Amino acid sequence: MPTLRDIVYENVREGELYERLDRNRVRCFACGHCCPIPEGQPGVCKVRYNRGGTLYAPWGYVGGVQCDPIEKKPFFHAYPGALAYSFGMLGCDLHCSYCQNWVTSQALRDPNAISPPLEATPELLVQDALAQGAKVVVSTYNEPLITSEWAVSVFRTAREAGLLTAFVSNGNGTPQVLEYLRPWIDLYKVDLKSFDDHHYRQLGGRLQPILDTIRRLHEMGIWLEIVTLLIPGFNDGNEELRQMTEFISSVSPDIPWHVTAFHQDYKMTSPDDTRAEDLLRAAALGREAGLRYVYAGNLPGQVAELENTLCSTCGETLIQRHGYFIEEYRLTPEGNCPACHTHVPGRWSRQFDGQIAARPFLPRRQSQLFRILTRQ
Repeated sequence: MPTLRDIVYENVREGELYERLDRNRVRCFACGHCCPIPEGQPGVCKVRYNRGGTLYAPWGYVGGVQCDPIEKKPFFHAYPGALAYSFGMLGCDLHCSYCQNWVTSQALRDPNAISPPLEATPELLVQDALAQGAKVVVSTYNEPLITSEWAVSVFRTAREAGLLTAFVSNGNGTPQVLEYLRPWIDLYKVDLKSFDDHHYRQLGGRLQPILDTIRRLHEMGIWLEIVTLLIPGFNDGNEELRQMTEFISSVSPDIPWHVTAFHQDYKMTSPDDTRAEDLLRAAALGREAGLRYVYAGNLPGQVAELENTLCSTCGETLIQRHGYFIEEYRLTPEGNCPACHTHVPGRWSRQFDGQIAARPFLPRRQSQLFRILTRQ
């Protein structure tokens, strides 16, 4: 029987984000590791590998698909109420012990993570997204940077069909991969896990490439939102949070920052889950640092106004939420506050068309991809 690694290594094409070195080695530019990969070996991500002096990258499959409210990604300043058709592959360049998507992200690193790949084409994914009523196609669940070639192929087809595109990513990028993505991506969420390089090295990465990615994405004009999962005893110290939010504010005070609640998952069965008062404390530090749009997530109804979008000038409630559900929408067609006319940075539709779903769901039974899923 072929192993999962055998199956993944058969579903590849030559990558576009690499250079050839001496002695049949290659250097990959898909993520901040910039791995120099010897002949016959994979990179840190385990899914990009060198065969005969050529770098091969994942192609032609998904590790899973799901339809999500765009608020789950989370994007709060991009087309509220839209449906995000979310797909992922396998593999990651980090190995976070609390990963909530570990079944796909750690599939080639952890023998307990089993997620058989499902054959797919860009056309099939986009057809399915349209059938669900999606507005945005999102590469997520594993680390999308390491499967950028496949994402761009899907995004090209999505753009032709009038859909928007997005990454939900750890942000461990390079100048090369960001320039490669630039023509094909509309929205980008970065998971800023800590502001301590030692903590990042515990997760298998470094802090600096993430900070550089945040700066570059903003300079490129790609709509950016940042999320920090607040983990007691790991990244919740006041000084670290102060430094983190001051950095974000120095890039732009208009970048939405989501601070979300940790719950025990995967290999991290301690510490205790994050409390609402910890989110409120972190959010207050973000506001002190000058951030205009600070949100608290994962504890619906427990974080006061921090689920809502407020006008940064007059404090008017513009979008009222409970979890992923939009209870009220008051922005003007131009994305302005109706009370004081302050413009709210983001990507807004001319009108709020309602919300297809306030919770994630699998593709409908009539979809072609759903039939593939049920046959596996």
